[in-house]
Amino acid sequence: MADNPFVYGEIVTAAAFADREIERDRLSRDLLAGQKVFLISPRRYGKSSLVRHVLRGLAKQGVLTVEVTVASSSSYVGFLEAYARALLLADTPAGRLRQWTSDLLRSVRPEVRFEAAPTGASRFAIAFPSAQSDRDITRLANEVFALPGRIAAARKRRMAVALDEFQAIASFNGGSIEHALRAAVQDQRQVGYVFAGSEPSLMERMLTSKRPFYKAGPVMRLEKIHQDDFASFLEGRFAGSGIRPEAGLGAAIVELAGNVPYDVQRLAHELWDDMRAAGRKTATLDDLHATLSRLLQEHGPMFEEAWQRLTLAQRATLRALVLEQGREVLSADVRARHRLAGASSVQSSLAGLVKADLVTKDGPRYTMVDSLLREWVARQTY
Repeated sequence: MADNPFVYGEIVTAAAFADREIERDRLSRDLLAGQKVFLISPRRYGKSSLVRHVLRGLAKQGVLTVEVTVASSSSYVGFLEAYARALLLADTPAGRLRQWTSDLLRSVRPEVRFEAAPTGASRFAIAFPSAQSDRDITRLANEVFALPGRIAAARKRRMAVALDEFQAIASFNGGSIEHALRAAVQDQRQVGYVFAGSEPSLMERMLTSKRPFYKAGPVMRLEKIHQDDFASFLEGRFAGSGIRPEAGLGAAIVELAGNVPYDVQRLAHELWDDMRAAGRKTATLDDLHATLSRLLQEHGPMFEEAWQRLTLAQRATLRALVLEQGREVLSADVRARHRLAGASSVQSSLAGLVKADLVTKDGPRYTMVDSLLREWVARQTY
């Protein structure tokens, strides 16, 4: 039997990537044109996989590509070091790294070393120990943010830079970073940028009229994949791997998973694994619900712990949100039906649930971030 055709919990490969042709083509064109694109997406929608897929395609066209996850750094200087390292490594032979770094970063005295990686190979590392004061860090930031333009000019090649989880710059004194970065990138005509973020409210605020990135470039808002397209993709992947899907299986997976790409792939992946373990050649709706029950049992202790951390008001609000499918949770009818407190109290509970990353705002509705937790709340709480 073939390998599992569904991928979750990691960057999805091209073969397992569902739909997004319009988004892929648009982002690729914009980056090739040197645009500065803001990609805004709720969590679990496949943002990082989309960006990675586009960068792979551009690399095949000879574009220098760089990807850095801002949220992976624990400090501003740490981010600048990670960013500089990624830029300097872009298609650079190992033997030229020291000279290349020295040529491009003369004024900030970088410390370059090659460390032993877990695989046994050496790994290029760069640090800026002299960046101590705010003035030093500002000068360093200006040098690092100018690097993409210098590299593109020196190599005579276009470059595409992806800064993922970009909203995390707010924790590094984001205001000054936005000003410095906007000033640097606006004149880099040979470099396309995608500033991608998975906290829509924070990303949207960066684009308001009083912020540096106001009208800096096109904005892409990643929406859910069309349900019918996603269902057809799932059933095609099942059939192509030797497991015949019962009619309507794809649509049922999409519905149970809330049409959130990560959750859809997870449920399909786990169902496929169950069918392989059982030696089955057909996957039915009953099999899907058996897989869902198994997952709820396995995740039960973790969900119970998350539930216990909530206040009583938050628990009541969360349960009402699930049972009402996120609609009109603040209305008098819903509050009366679920014995909730006043609208201001419910609003406060919703804010706490959003902050805890359990709930997100989806247009006029509030939805659960994790579809499994949604099912657990519906089945296990009162």
